[in-house]
Amino acid sequence: MLVKKDILATLTYFNMFDYPLKKREVYTFLAHKEDPQKFDLALQSLVDEMVIFKIGDFYSLFNNHLLAERRTRGNERAAIMLKKAEKAANLIAAFPFVKGVAVSGSLSKKFADEDADIDFFIITSADRLWIARTFLHVFKKITFLFNLQDLFCMNYFIDEREPCILEKNIYTATEVATILPVCGITVFDKFYAANSWTKSFLPNNYMHLSAAAEIRKTWLVSLTEKIFNNRAGNYLDNFLMKLTSKSWDRKTRKNKKNSKGILLSIHAGKHFSKPHPENFQKRLLLRYENCLAEIFHHYQQHTVQVRNKFL
Repeated sequence: MLVKKDILATLTYFNMFDYPLKKREVYTFLAHKEDPQKFDLALQSLVDEMVIFKIGDFYSLFNNHLLAERRTRGNERAAIMLKKAEKAANLIAAFPFVKGVAVSGSLSKKFADEDADIDFFIITSADRLWIARTFLHVFKKITFLFNLQDLFCMNYFIDEREPCILEKNIYTATEVATILPVCGITVFDKFYAANSWTKSFLPNNYMHLSAAAEIRKTWLVSLTEKIFNNRAGNYLDNFLMKLTSKSWDRKTRKNKKNSKGILLSIHAGKHFSKPHPENFQKRLLLRYENCLAEIFHHYQQHTVQVRNKFL
């Protein structure tokens, strides 16, 4: 049955992050549009067959209560961190050419482990991404002096001229669908419209803007933007893009890593700046394919054994 395979696929994906799901979440991340009643029956059937396990309010591929406890603690920790994230997002939104700020990463899924950072997804004005990014990363260097750098992990930038995410797969669809916009309701409305392709991966998911507010610019920020909204600003933005790309390329060639052991590398273009997909995304997708093949193989064997038992 297709819905059972979809349930297994969803649990397999989140199992890679040791993250059991609630019933509503399993349904939300199914790969196909499904009738809720058929879904309920299929989910309970998989539990009855002991193919998957229900631990409290959570569903998992494994009967491991530690996973459920880890998630509960992570959810509680995230609730606290999200309050800090909102303050940090409002500060980021106060910089020139910033049009929208959203929480991304694990925190956007309401989970935080003990060493979690606060990751942000930032949308800038058209053709001013690199000026905005430079302002923000100068600020980021200052946060190191106060040991606040983990509150401002600004990993992913796009500008409003090209808001569509280039890579289209289950990972990027999930990330787009789960970001939590904090500032810039108008620009995120356009962002979601430009990324309607996510429905082909997550047809049961309904992206929403939560409590995102519009950004109000101060006179100083407005003046700064006016100063750079000309040919000189175009030149500066292109110059900063090339300068930053060369700097990061040197770090990558020298095999430099951050404090978590991740290779320092970015994928940069005129309208985006983000972690290089080769370094995490492709490895994750390959792992997902392998895990999925293994899970489906075991389920097929289980189905054959059950069928033979009743012959």
